[in-house]
Amino acid sequence: MRAAIGVDGCHGGYVAAIDDGRGGRIAVFARFAEILALDAAAVIAVDMPIGLPEAIGPGGRAPEKLVRPLLGARQSSVFAVPARAAVEASDYRAACALARAASDPPRQVSKQCFHLFPKIREIDAVLRADPALVGRVHESHPEVAFMRLNGEAPLSEPKKVKSRPYPPGLALRRALLARAGIAAALLDARPRGAGPDDVLDALACLTVARRIIAGTARSFPDPPGRDAHGLPIAIWA
Repeated sequence: MRAAIGVDGCHGGYVAAIDDGRGGRIAVFARFAEILALDAAAVIAVDMPIGLPEAIGPGGRAPEKLVRPLLGARQSSVFAVPARAAVEASDYRAACALARAASDPPRQVSKQCFHLFPKIREIDAVLRADPALVGRVHESHPEVAFMRLNGEAPLSEPKKVKSRPYPPGLALRRALLARAGIAAALLDARPRGAGPDDVLDALACLTVARRIIAGTARSFPDPPGRDAHGLPIAIWA
């Protein structure tokens, strides 16, 4: 059995839901490279942008524009990732200036997106250093994964309200994951450095990694685009 891993960013770094045929486990890792080292053949679906265009048109990258309309009231969870030059900036004002210069219409960077830049740069650097990883590391998005688990219907409840976990939304996502065969021990895992919503998002990405292995995942767009460094630009679900 080929191992499947779903990954979400969290306070402690990255929370990984690992299905290696031995019952599965949840663990937090400080660096993405540590997850890659778990299994040289594992398929990884990560909730982090991969593939950074040099310029951005209305609505963001192609995959963001394609999946957003599928999510109904949840579409705001898919934020627009700016151009590569902005992501590579470590200063917020500089990032905003670079984003405006490389987007049409001009658009600044949200603070939520800016805080993810270090992780985006980390994964980008790893993939550019080893192009062979592109075949097994895929960008995903939990809300798109949950939509597919929900019979292609957008979820009726948010996972957070006013930046705090929202119990009805978490319960809905737990139920969908349980119905997809995720064990209760994984759903109940509370690793240090990750919140309950982070764990559920990693598990949602795990279902995508499983579908990629099975050949039933969908790529938005299909086929994926490519950035100037050959990295794919697509959200898998």
